[in-house]
Amino acid sequence: MVIKIGNFDCTEVWDGVFYKKLSQYPNVSDWEMRTIIEFMDYEKKYGRECPIQCDNAQVLEQIRAGLARKDAYRNAPRPKLLTECTACPVRKGCVTDYVCHTTSPQNAGKILECGKLLSAVKARNVPAEELMKEQRNAAKDPADYFEYIMFTWGNCQGGDRLVTERRLGRFPNQEDLSLHFHPGVRFYFKYDRLIKHPNAVCDGVLPMKVKDEIVLRDWVEQIIIPTECKEQLNPSIPRDLKGMVIYVENNCKDIWDWSEKVYRIIENKPENKADSMNVKEF
Repeated sequence: MVIKIGNFDCTEVWDGVFYKKLSQYPNVSDWEMRTIIEFMDYEKKYGRECPIQCDNAQVLEQIRAGLARKDAYRNAPRPKLLTECTACPVRKGCVTDYVCHTTSPQNAGKILECGKLLSAVKARNVPAEELMKEQRNAAKDPADYFEYIMFTWGNCQGGDRLVTERRLGRFPNQEDLSLHFHPGVRFYFKYDRLIKHPNAVCDGVLPMKVKDEIVLRDWVEQIIIPTECKEQLNPSIPRDLKGMVIYVENNCKDIWDWSEKVYRIIENKPENKADSMNVKEF
């Protein structure tokens, strides 16, 4: 897995390359150094080497110096706002208090019924090597990626974009993400709590991922269901999760507007969610 450092649009893994964007290119922050180390550690665990490429000699020198002092960066503090990706029109970055897993309404019904988030391998009962070969694996992710439940930062639209792409069977265009946008179901977790899950892993790309499964009643903070899916999903919600469900109307102009609306609800929610056994609506 090649690591390319540069001033890209965002940080992502695609077709065997880790494109690492620096928020203050060509400077490498302590947090960015930490994520590069975490990526290399994760890849080494699965037997993959990570040569580093960058056109800027200053950047390469910083990273090589950092790799020689890995322990100095492993506990670098997580910024409240990450500005590697500034595509979000309101926040201009990723807010790091919460992480989110987004899925289709159809998959959400199965998740609610069993009370667990499952990795693709466990949810579909298909070997990782077979999932890796599927056409929907456009990024050509390696087999081990399918053994984990993936998360985005809480205000990110990436999960809904992927749900839309899989529903359409192609990359969505602007109309798909605005006039014809249908949100997925979001499962929200506090970063500081979920990172303590025994199977949580930081791979340097995602905020985190969790291997195999997550029991919702033990970890989830809120479940955001679009109001248009209420009739479909309400019967699937078990009693011990009803107080964590919020139905939200999609009266938004596009995917970005929806992501901001949902995150405002999450960050302003009352802490005493256990006091109510009833779903809420916005």
